[in-house]
Amino acid sequence: MLSPLPAITAFDPDATDGPTVARHLDFADYAAEVPTHVHRKGQMILALHGAVTCTAADQLWIVPPNCGIWIPGGTVHSARATPNARLSYLFVEPGAARLPDHCCALSVTPMIGAMIDRLTMEGASYRPDSHAARLARVLLDELAAMPHQRFNLPVSANPKISAIADALTSKPSDRATQAEWAKRVAMSERSLSRLLVRETGLTFGHWRQQMHLVIALRELAGGASVQAVAAELGYGSVNAFITMFQKALGTTPARFFSSRREKQA
Repeated sequence: MLSPLPAITAFDPDATDGPTVARHLDFADYAAEVPTHVHRKGQMILALHGAVTCTAADQLWIVPPNCGIWIPGGTVHSARATPNARLSYLFVEPGAARLPDHCCALSVTPMIGAMIDRLTMEGASYRPDSHAARLARVLLDELAAMPHQRFNLPVSANPKISAIADALTSKPSDRATQAEWAKRVAMSERSLSRLLVRETGLTFGHWRQQMHLVIALRELAGGASVQAVAAELGYGSVNAFITMFQKALGTTPARFFSSRREKQA
């Protein structure tokens, strides 16, 4: 049996110089891993169902439902989708919109989602005076006004931090202390503490909690139960996990995803 192809083989967004081009992707048809790549156009990634994590600009990003990750053109990035992920991609020509020059997570309204869905029905080279072109201009204006969300984890090219991030991503239940991690990467605890704050802006405890939040959002959006996610992250009880989630996002996991499903309806 042949291995599924990576999603980047589906189409080339830079094959046209039009202001925007939109596509839907169902990851039942593609490999979960999207390898490191880069393109001229900026890219907005939205999750219609399931979730995807992206690595770009020394950040690990989660794309839960009703949010999007904006990746400016020329930014090297990679991604991993949950098996049930259905995504919308919106590619934007440089200079076509007042979108940030840095990666960020944006709220996405049902209207924006509907406009992107409509653009997926268009070819890559619609006329500048067409209905699709007018729709694209309104869409880009709306996107530029959307509030930012915190669904990212600062990482680093520093090999010490990269080693810890890779280990914790592979085994998020590891509850080793900062002192224990310092020994593992052959540093003093004080040096590791300073390095983390300098490279990520967060203390070790806050950095690991944010990593747990990113992983939790991905797994919950992928269909995992709260109990399974709490166990995967090494929490002693489901209540302890829910408390962490509520402190970070102001609501429980059940209410978080329920409110997003209501927005999609």
